Amino acid sequence: MTHKHDQDSCCSEYSELSRRKFLQGSGLAAAAGYTAPAWMPRVAFGRGATDRDVIVNIFLRGAIDGLSFIVPHQDGGLYTARPTLAVPPPGQTNGAIDLDGFFGLNPAAQRLTTPYGNGHLAVVHAAGSTDPTRSHFDGQRGMEGGVPNGNVVGVSNGWLGRHLIGTAPTGPGDLRGLALQNLMPFSLQGGPGTVPVDNPANFGFPGRPATEAIRRQLVQHMHATAKEPLAAAATSTFESIDILAGIDFNGYTSAGATPYPNSAFGQRLRASAALIKADVDVEALAIDYDGWDHHNAQGPINGLMAGMLNDLSTAIEAFYLDMVPGGHIDSLVVLVMSEFGRRVEENVSSGTDHGHGNMMLALGGHIAGGQVFSNWPGLAPGQLDDGDLAITTDYRDVVAEILINRMDNTTIGDVFPNHTPMPIGITV
Repeated sequence: MTHKHDQDSCCSEYSELSRRKFLQGSGLAAAAGYTAPAWMPRVAFGRGATDRDVIVNIFLRGAIDGLSFIVPHQDGGLYTARPTLAVPPPGQTNGAIDLDGFFGLNPAAQRLTTPYGNGHLAVVHAAGSTDPTRSHFDGQRGMEGGVPNGNVVGVSNGWLGRHLIGTAPTGPGDLRGLALQNLMPFSLQGGPGTVPVDNPANFGFPGRPATEAIRRQLVQHMHATAKEPLAAAATSTFESIDILAGIDFNGYTSAGATPYPNSAFGQRLRASAALIKADVDVEALAIDYDGWDHHNAQGPINGLMAGMLNDLSTAIEAFYLDMVPGGHIDSLVVLVMSEFGRRVEENVSSGTDHGHGNMMLALGGHIAGGQVFSNWPGLAPGQLDDGDLAITTDYRDVVAEILINRMDNTTIGDVFPNHTPMPIGITV
């Protein structure tokens, strides 16, 4: 299913942020310019000695409404605050799909019941960044920098980039991280062996093939004596071109029964699957899903948000089912997060405004799935955080537990400075 984002439903700050495309986080991109199955006939790579999970970080930009995605249908405060917008309880028309007796899944996202029912998908609710900001720019920058509450000033890289800095590569280290988009997200900024590539199938040295060899030689010679970070960026880009050129992304065939949706997000997850199965020792993938700033005509049941949730969940289910054969799911963690949630009370435009607490998703073979982790604060007026869902689980606790237990990270204090992680038991 494809859909069109309604930019008119977004606030002016988010629209401007979308246009700028996080240029401040793309320094290396600007400097640089940019088992083998049948679908991968041209290369054969070996695994490194270190066996760590690959992390796929999906960022829902624009602040998704977690209360319409993972519905606390047993909290009456939801229906008082949202008389027209709330997803009905299970058993009613267009009702939520019950998960644990208290929380339910938006019916438009019913595809997620597959990994959830198999014990490979967990939900964390009333989670997020402790930063009180309601600014998209500040919220995203702080969350991706791993340093919320205004302390991101002076931080030049993101938590995922610092994770790669603090861990030895699982292989040669030529391509450790990939952002499947045009520009590097701040979360992956600064990571060694990382590059942003919107479409890996088309990533190559530009120009006429007949003159590629000599032009490539000239460019490499030109950058050989360049100052950093330009020299390293140029070298990394050429190495990435060679690795990605050996994978037939266009001919990739999924091992799962559910086809990937023909949407930008669906095709990026399909490319992620091809890359992971190619055994090129990639360790971290970052994917943005844009357009969740729904101030008006939100449509969580039959409208805009429902269509986006259908696309999101269908793509994740397709990726999950693609990863199960061959045991790939056992060396994979998918994280889904957003900069902040929405206000509990619906607005007069059939939408929701910027809030605070939200939900997170974690998927993988060693995730304690099939459950919702939540110290639920409640939605009654006296239980809210200035009109918003209160945060009772710091997103850094979820990420840190996964990095420590599944990615062998021993430098978590560098990944999340000035924070002592409190594990919640999300890994097994």
